[in-house]
Amino acid sequence: MDKELIISSTPSEVEVAILENKKLVELHKQKTNDNFSVGDIFLGYIKKTMPGLNAAFVEIGHEKDAFLHYTDLGPQLKSLLKYTKQSINGNHNSHLLDNFKLEKDIVKSGKIDQVLEKRDPVLVQILKEPISTKGPRLSCEITIPGRFLVLTPFNDVVAVSKKITDQEERVRLKNLIDSIRPKKMGVIVRTAGRGKKVADLHQELSSLETKWKQIFSELKSSKPPVKLLSEIDKTSTILRDMLNSSFNKVIISDESLYKDIRAYMQKIAPDRVKIVSQYTGRRHIFDTFPVNRQIKASFGKTSTLRSGVYLVIESTEAMHVIDVNSGPKMIKKNQEDASIQVNLEAAQEIARQLRLRDIGGLIIIDFIDMRNNENKTKLYKAMKGFMEHDRAQHTILPLSKFGLMQITRQRVKPATKINTDVTCPVCDGTGKSTPSILVIDQIENDLDFIIKNQPSTKLILEAHPFVISHLTKGLPSLRMKWWRKHGKWLKTKVNENLHLKEFKFYDGQNDEIRLN
Repeated sequence: MDKELIISSTPSEVEVAILENKKLVELHKQKTNDNFSVGDIFLGYIKKTMPGLNAAFVEIGHEKDAFLHYTDLGPQLKSLLKYTKQSINGNHNSHLLDNFKLEKDIVKSGKIDQVLEKRDPVLVQILKEPISTKGPRLSCEITIPGRFLVLTPFNDVVAVSKKITDQEERVRLKNLIDSIRPKKMGVIVRTAGRGKKVADLHQELSSLETKWKQIFSELKSSKPPVKLLSEIDKTSTILRDMLNSSFNKVIISDESLYKDIRAYMQKIAPDRVKIVSQYTGRRHIFDTFPVNRQIKASFGKTSTLRSGVYLVIESTEAMHVIDVNSGPKMIKKNQEDASIQVNLEAAQEIARQLRLRDIGGLIIIDFIDMRNNENKTKLYKAMKGFMEHDRAQHTILPLSKFGLMQITRQRVKPATKINTDVTCPVCDGTGKSTPSILVIDQIENDLDFIIKNQPSTKLILEAHPFVISHLTKGLPSLRMKWWRKHGKWLKTKVNENLHLKEFKFYDGQNDEIRLN
């Protein structure tokens, strides 16, 4: 599969688009001033316990209290609390756990007020970003991820990704990691670790251990709430988690970010640095690589496929509902055959839409009714196949007797919503339009003034496509009439981001001419 990563960077935001076979499948946005992201590690304190919910609210510096459920405490909670308190008080002098005595694991069916008390300092990691009215969700099972490995302090287990199915390779990796890991620290071998040499794994393990040492250093004399370790930015996270042999292009619009990513790639995959390139074109990078066009076609309440099949996607606080419709273009044939054809096509698009919009939680899909049980099974298996490339944890259930398919998908942040409605550029959505485009008169007045005061200046007009079209179409066009009037040719430049009533004049050096 052909994979491309297109990155648009501005001073305030970084947008990341992932294309598979030229089709947009994921879209990520990150504000450069974001203070919270999944994977960040904080020293917080227990604000209050809620025995009824079997959970606690934790102060980590967010405007809304973070939520910590008993099931997210992890078996090694007592060891974590002991290590945290000793490190803060200066009673533990090393980040290593060689001489640290692990405490007994907590029971799975315990109660929150049996293990945590108000004002207790606690080391936590963000599990889910704030969603709607809820604050961040936390976990006390600290994990420090790398490209090949994940370090899990206080956990004395070596695990290998289930996606590595070769039994010999699993045994090799397990024995190898067991021989080089720090004492009383667990390690998970990720899928990308398949076939890696001991030098590569040892180097990454040392890097992860350095991050744990950084946490220990920050803990000394710290007062909660404070951030101890920040997850790398989203762009680097995607590279770390997704980079493989089919990922063949990484294109970045910003020079500074391009250099940073090249340096990062040099560390994690030196043989893949050549796939990173900087975009230097004049058009927006998302316009050159058809990302914006696909965004406009893919978001919104209705998503229409080329065959005429269309999906209606509705979202509520509790769940997301997707209705599949055949559309008017479908060729009339045997109803059962037509239904399975429509449903299979819709299933592939739904799998893409879930990734693209990052829809999480409970999803109900109303496929077109089918009577044949073989077709129902075929659709279920196809849906599982289409969802294989989805990195988010998910569960798919077969069609119910009502013809509905239920999917639960991991929700770690709010679903991506993009408004694709277009406000009328003439009336601004008021429904009251003017009988003529008055902006033309304004342009002509400004043009007369500039030529009168700067007769030798070369002029470029930048305006909305509608305005440029109005000026340049026809014989003679308005631009030609102005040339006859002033003896000066006006160059034009299209800018889709300008409002219909906005325009700008530039001189020969591309400096904007300001009249007020």
